[in-house]
Amino acid sequence: MKRHERSLARRCALQVLYQSEILNKPADQVVEEGLVPDEAGMGDYARMLIMGVSSHKTQLDRIISVSSQNWAIDRMPVVDRSILRLAAFELKYVDDVPVSVAINEAVELAKEFGGEDDSHRFVNGILGRIARDSESGIDPTQAVEEEPAAQAADEQVQAAEAPADAEAPAQAEPAKTDEAAE
Repeated sequence: MKRHERSLARRCALQVLYQSEILNKPADQVVEEGLVPDEAGMGDYARMLIMGVSSHKTQLDRIISVSSQNWAIDRMPVVDRSILRLAAFELKYVDDVPVSVAINEAVELAKEFGGEDDSHRFVNGILGRIARDSESGIDPTQAVEEEPAAQAADEQVQAAEAPADAEAPAQAEPAKTDEAAE
């Protein structure tokens, strides 16, 4: 029965986190103001998840950003972002939840509430990367801090390559023109 109760708690927590985003209010304020549907079944585990995600939101967003590869967190659908925060919190801070359970529960929430048809695949991929990094001892928050330097280096490489790419077609065209003239 414990598993079913936690599934319901995750669902409730997702509703509150989603509502928090939509209303642009802190999640604890959403709970305090009673904006949680009665059928959501707010229990201790749901409250712990909500408060945990709220208090670690910045760090969770950094972890998700690093693992999402080419997806800015603020461009993700609100529900997917809320699911990812919830699951990332369980992966990082809740010791008695196995990694596979946290990921599977998030994938199920994404199937039910996700923003896109392939939302569950998107959520699964990001959480899989977070889990692999965690198992490997990689601290994703360090990777974020190093990212601007890496991004600047990538931009320099792209800038250096851009003129070469721009000149190549210009050089090729006169050759065609010369051939046409002959």
